[in-house]
Amino acid sequence: MTTGRSGRTVRDLRRGNRSAVLQRLYFGGPMSRQELGPATGLSSGSVSNVVGELVADGLLEEAGIVDSDGGRPRTLLRVAPGSAHMIGIDVGETRVRVELFDLALTELARTELPLQPRGCYDVGPIVDHVRTGIATVLAQAGVGTDRLLGVGIGVPGIVDRDATGGTVVHGQTIGWDAVPLEALLRATGAVPPEVPYIIDNGARTLGQAEMWFGAGRGARNAVVVLFGSGVGASLITDGSPDGATTEGAPLEWGHLTVQVRGRRCRCGALGCLEAYTGAESLLARWAERGGGGGSVAGDEEEALAALLAAAGGGDQVALDVLEETAEYLGAGLSDVINLFQPERILIGGWAGLMLGPHILPAVREHATRYSLRHPAARVTIDMGSLGPDAVTVGAATLPLAAFFTTGGRRTPPEPATEAPGWQTSLQTRGGSVAAAGGQRER
Repeated sequence: MTTGRSGRTVRDLRRGNRSAVLQRLYFGGPMSRQELGPATGLSSGSVSNVVGELVADGLLEEAGIVDSDGGRPRTLLRVAPGSAHMIGIDVGETRVRVELFDLALTELARTELPLQPRGCYDVGPIVDHVRTGIATVLAQAGVGTDRLLGVGIGVPGIVDRDATGGTVVHGQTIGWDAVPLEALLRATGAVPPEVPYIIDNGARTLGQAEMWFGAGRGARNAVVVLFGSGVGASLITDGSPDGATTEGAPLEWGHLTVQVRGRRCRCGALGCLEAYTGAESLLARWAERGGGGGSVAGDEEEALAALLAAAGGGDQVALDVLEETAEYLGAGLSDVINLFQPERILIGGWAGLMLGPHILPAVREHATRYSLRHPAARVTIDMGSLGPDAVTVGAATLPLAAFFTTGGRRTPPEPATEAPGWQTSLQTRGGSVAAAGGQRER
């Protein structure tokens, strides 16, 4: 293989050129061959060669014809939506949501599998939910795995994607201690060996979705907050106007200490931010003060809706809990404002979407009060715009990003081997779970 002075081979250059054309067409909309040259920095000959390859591969298609000034009409090109599929999975704290998308991230099918009882995070049932969900969405859409780019999965906890044998998840708050999740999923046979599982922190997938397609689009740096049973955040430090080069890192922001010798957090420590702002702790504080009849057993979303209804009806206990939560959340955001000085802070997650309309003004006020004036004056705090599907959309962007990196060529994943003992645990604890839900209007 010929190697240039930079050390890049001809194959590397071709892959880079394919990637540049695919990304520009994907994020910039239909373009003609003539427009692609200036947009990508490639010569007209390179554009012609790359476009020819991508059309032959079925990845590009014609999207109409436009007139040109005094010349021949120009054919517009776009990435062919039906040329590939991605699956995005949100392993949340109340349910596992699985969605199938085409290459344009149009939803083709979905299913939701509840986690019961609340807080049950035994790995066996989770893996079984993922297996069942994948089979369900493929069957709903009537598609196979031959065009499946990969399965992206957003999970709570710290994700080690460089671990021996495949991705490992460290989820202290949910009782996962070095769970070899990729190996366990691979053992189910839900997808062929050539289809990769790409696993990442759920807050990071939420952040990538909002930066590529949502309220973070155009920002160079942002913090995206995932507000659910617990809280987490993703720091985006290299946003791109076309969404193509976003770099982000998950922050264990929920485990900042905000009260010395304070409430015990799910992680075992005292005084964590999550112990005051996560939906689970918020509902516990409401119950401790007699709210909801002193009990919030059952579905967290239903319980949170009841708290908000009580606050809307003027219940002082509910109002006090919400105000206290807003102040702790604002104080927690002030830490990321002072440390990272982001342009934007976006709030998402199922609990964030429910609470945002009720507490966002107070959160902004408290965040400003607790922050240094200069960074506080430069940041905006708003809601994310992608709704409850943001984590699954973000999870689907994981194989999509790999698709861009490889120039649209599928590369087989590294083999994942099972850790002794985990397979036995999976077989004994993971039962078959019937799929629930279905496709929903977006």
